[in-house]
Amino acid sequence: MANYLVTGSAGFVGSSISKRLVEQGHNVISIDNLSTGYLENIPEGVNSIIGNCADPEIYKQLRGVNLDAILHIAGQSSGEISFDNPINDIQANTESTLLLLDLCRKSNCERFLYASSMSIYGELNKTRVKETNKTKPKSFYAVGKLASEYYMDIYKDFGINTTSLRLFNIYGPGQNMINLKQGMLSIYLAQYLHHDKVLVKGSGKRFRDFIFIDDVVESFIRAINNKASFNKKINIGTGKKTTVDSLLQKISQILEINKEVSFGESTPGDLFGITANIDLMNKILGKWHHTSLDKGLKKMIDSLV
Repeated sequence: MANYLVTGSAGFVGSSISKRLVEQGHNVISIDNLSTGYLENIPEGVNSIIGNCADPEIYKQLRGVNLDAILHIAGQSSGEISFDNPINDIQANTESTLLLLDLCRKSNCERFLYASSMSIYGELNKTRVKETNKTKPKSFYAVGKLASEYYMDIYKDFGINTTSLRLFNIYGPGQNMINLKQGMLSIYLAQYLHHDKVLVKGSGKRFRDFIFIDDVVESFIRAINNKASFNKKINIGTGKKTTVDSLLQKISQILEINKEVSFGESTPGDLFGITANIDLMNKILGKWHHTSLDKGLKKMIDSLV
């Protein structure tokens, strides 16, 4: 049994990872400020600390705790929202990372995993983007994520083995359906379920690489003790391209609902299109059967209706 600190266990991704670790028999501690997550999302068996990861005082509650790894999942996860409050964004996504890396150093925890984002690549407008491609962030959110990766590189010199998982567009049961500024698929699905019409901010020709929540969890589980992943940056996606128009059609067909779809201006920092090259993911983490978008979308919808 290992001791893990998982930030954001009240949120979509953090709760799913924590649940899996608890099921494996590990001891999980969580820090979450409930800014976008919910107390009821924290899995049974998780020792939760309600507080802000960007608050240095919160870490006093971890004095004397021996941690085998820190999984930093919490943060502000919307490129659009990052333009509303850039200071809050950098505190949530970058200052928190620094504090957690420093916790690793001071507590002799040698393992740190980070939920990074495909948004760091910026406007490449291409498929099968490699980890070695140039990064050119277009949002405050993406800048903060990339800065965190650079800080992780520095902390390698303190003997901390870091891994940055660059997550592409995650979806699945448990995703926040209230926040209409984060999560492309969940935004459209929420509008199909609860609104009179669907508003698309940007072109229907834009495209994304959608990855099911279970596959994201699997990637973290496989990476934790995988020495080949130490000090690496790894794309986590499917490599498959889905346009907004195609996604809307899939949602409409599964729900058997036809709604008016209108198109407006794109949001600040939005990317036109990107998919992952997953060669490195397959090489380091190994191949497994990924949930297809059709099956994953059906599971998500079934969990909501």
